[in-house]
Amino acid sequence: MKRRITSAARALGRFNQHLNPVSRGKRALIVSVVLLCLAILVIIISLNTGTVRMSPLAVLQTFLGQGSEQDQMILFDYRLPRILVTMLAGAGLGIAGAALQGITRNALADPGILGLHAGAAFGLIVFVSLSFSMDTSVALLIPLFAFAGSVAAALIIMLLSYDRHSGVSPIKLILVGIAVAAGFHALTLYLSLRLDEDTYSFAARWLAGSVWGRDWIHVQALLPWVVLCIAYIWSRSKTLDAFHLGDAAATSIGTPVRSRRILLLLCAVALSAVSVSMAGGIGFIGLAAPHLARRLVGPMHRHLIPAAGLIGMVILVTADTVGRTIFAPNAIPAGVVVAAIGAPYFLYLLVRTK
Repeated sequence: MKRRITSAARALGRFNQHLNPVSRGKRALIVSVVLLCLAILVIIISLNTGTVRMSPLAVLQTFLGQGSEQDQMILFDYRLPRILVTMLAGAGLGIAGAALQGITRNALADPGILGLHAGAAFGLIVFVSLSFSMDTSVALLIPLFAFAGSVAAALIIMLLSYDRHSGVSPIKLILVGIAVAAGFHALTLYLSLRLDEDTYSFAARWLAGSVWGRDWIHVQALLPWVVLCIAYIWSRSKTLDAFHLGDAAATSIGTPVRSRRILLLLCAVALSAVSVSMAGGIGFIGLAAPHLARRLVGPMHRHLIPAAGLIGMVILVTADTVGRTIFAPNAIPAGVVVAAIGAPYFLYLLVRTK
């Protein structure tokens, strides 16, 4: 037993010290600052662009309470809630992907590919089918319905992909996730066809990844979930690092594998579900953001998680800005723009990891 603990500790040490700790920390800090500056730049551009363009000076004056009534309405009633939703959802999807890849030890794990987004979409359609409004205080219940749908999908996937001898197979997890996603997509389509024309049109845009029409109530519904889930996932960075060694080695160094895996999985599912519930069916951010972050800051999750969140934020805010400005007046949902970039990237990773 002593040898087992010693070998596991050495393996964890090698994993943690593949770079000098000081240089690794400095690199992660520099990368995070650069990503934060890039995120701020993208947000400023997004605030300035749209059907009615506002100069940076007009935006600043409006923030200081000196703008016209029209500028205040455009900024505070339309653009700012939408941008905040994309910021929170992008960060949530990026970190959820990083957590799922760490939990499953699967480089291709993504909330969308695993079927969690399909479960969240099903929960959202159930919410709409019950004739609830999506733009009043009842919208605070949307994350709960999306979370319930994602948990149902996650339970089915884990049950079907688990083997008592070998545990969860990464390849089987992907294949089962695709099959479960197809099933939930069919149920979602069936319920969608039963909606009236106006509600169906609105739900279809929502599920396609369009963040048009988001209001402050949607920010309020999303913010507490994102903050709490991200805080918990980041606080368990060492646990995610230990998972990289395998369950036996992680257990031998004192990590409560089963309980921590369940809690982290629930947080990752909740984070992806609430992000989808407010930003729509955004795919591939949970796949691309952790991969890019890992290349920039390394595999240590205390550095990887913030970087993945910032990259996810930049991707989604940029996609929404591109979709509603470059293709104006016919705005394209952010989900379509992300998919146009993310699908080729997924194929590249699939070929590379063969």
